[in-house]
Amino acid sequence: MAAVTGAVLVVAAAPGRAPGADVPRRGAGTPPGAAVTLLVARALDVGRGSGGVRCAAGTYRAGLCGAWREQRVLATARGDGAVLRGPYAVAGDVLPTDPDGPLEIAAESAGRLTDVSVHDAHGRHLAGELLPGTGRWRNTEPLRAGESYTVRVGAQDGSGAPVGATMAFRTSPPADGGRLTAEFGPLPGTYGAGEIVTAELSRPVPATDTEARVRLEQALQVTSEPHVEGAWHWVDDSTLHFRPRTYWPAHTVVRVSSGLDGVELGDQGYGGPSEPLRFTVGDRIEAVTDSAAHEMTVRRNGRVIRTIPVTTGKAGFLTRSGIKVVLGKERKVRMRGDSVGIQRGTKEFYDLPVLYATRVTWSGEYVHAAPWSVEAQGEENVSHGCTGMSTEDAAWFFETVREGDIVEVVNSGGDEMPPFSNGIGDWNLDWRTWLSGSALAAAPPRDPAPLRASRLHPTT
Repeated sequence: MAAVTGAVLVVAAAPGRAPGADVPRRGAGTPPGAAVTLLVARALDVGRGSGGVRCAAGTYRAGLCGAWREQRVLATARGDGAVLRGPYAVAGDVLPTDPDGPLEIAAESAGRLTDVSVHDAHGRHLAGELLPGTGRWRNTEPLRAGESYTVRVGAQDGSGAPVGATMAFRTSPPADGGRLTAEFGPLPGTYGAGEIVTAELSRPVPATDTEARVRLEQALQVTSEPHVEGAWHWVDDSTLHFRPRTYWPAHTVVRVSSGLDGVELGDQGYGGPSEPLRFTVGDRIEAVTDSAAHEMTVRRNGRVIRTIPVTTGKAGFLTRSGIKVVLGKERKVRMRGDSVGIQRGTKEFYDLPVLYATRVTWSGEYVHAAPWSVEAQGEENVSHGCTGMSTEDAAWFFETVREGDIVEVVNSGGDEMPPFSNGIGDWNLDWRTWLSGSALAAAPPRDPAPLRASRLHPTT
């Protein structure tokens, strides 16, 4: 038999079997040489250390964590110098490991680690680092529950010869029921450049649970073509909004997905599967109304396509200022004063059928046809807060805009459009304020120094 060169590699792994149950045995064609041991805590109670205390990363000592076990896997030499895979692999059909426990890898004897790659069945890599002064690798992000992992380890033996080994394991599934999921919005379709992405959680995650919010936010992915700078913002404990720094470019394709399935969220349990979302952005339509000038300017992709004389809210009923987004369109709607707090029998009360009504707030602000105020349009503000225009202009506006298009009002003197409580006012927050609503903004940065100081190249 040809001589085999190798290094012994140690990794933390699933407990629950007799000591040495998975240690490769001599014979059956297994050459002597180096080995790898995976050590991970089990998710079940039996997987806890003596006294019910779970063993922490880097603290394993024989006899102190009786429910843990070691597994040695042979790492063999390769003539071509490749170190990520060896011809000997350990089957993944072993006792489930605990997603809360650490995953550790270390080289024994004169060997040393050179490469560690850990990825799940979906191709997602697990981040890790080399513990300073120990020569031991561990994961720096939690394992996912109910997931299969492949570990590829490369090392050098005492003479510098490369060796490698591959092993696999499964984590235990999450507890039945109660997994946290996200429902994304809007529905699939084509929207305006002011549309925002929403994520409604199946249960609240309180602001005090910073770690769970960070993990959750990292798992909710928004990608776009073309790429834009964007961020999530926590509206409340159960709702997140995502928007770019500026409006979406025209004809952007947006994809939203969740990587929550199996992610451990501390007191919040585990994440579950969520349906992905894809939507597109149409032409960039921006309608800006200057209440002082009594005029609306409509642009498509930056070019003015129509200027419309309008009337907006009069004293006592000033139109909200700021950026709003089209929420929907109603070809005919009945508008009554008592729906906005105007009592019947007073001179301000109204009850009118209105055509071509484009909604911009949930409380009842529209852009609509107002044939009764044509003489005032372009001259003075006489409405109860809506933006009124001729029937012809309102019909054109109704047919031109879509849900998500931008409707801004300036110089009205009215209250500022709130960001979240009355429609889509997200764009009224400046970028710094928006970022302050992200859990990632408050998360302490991860110190990369240990990674730079080692020869190990963990995937991130």
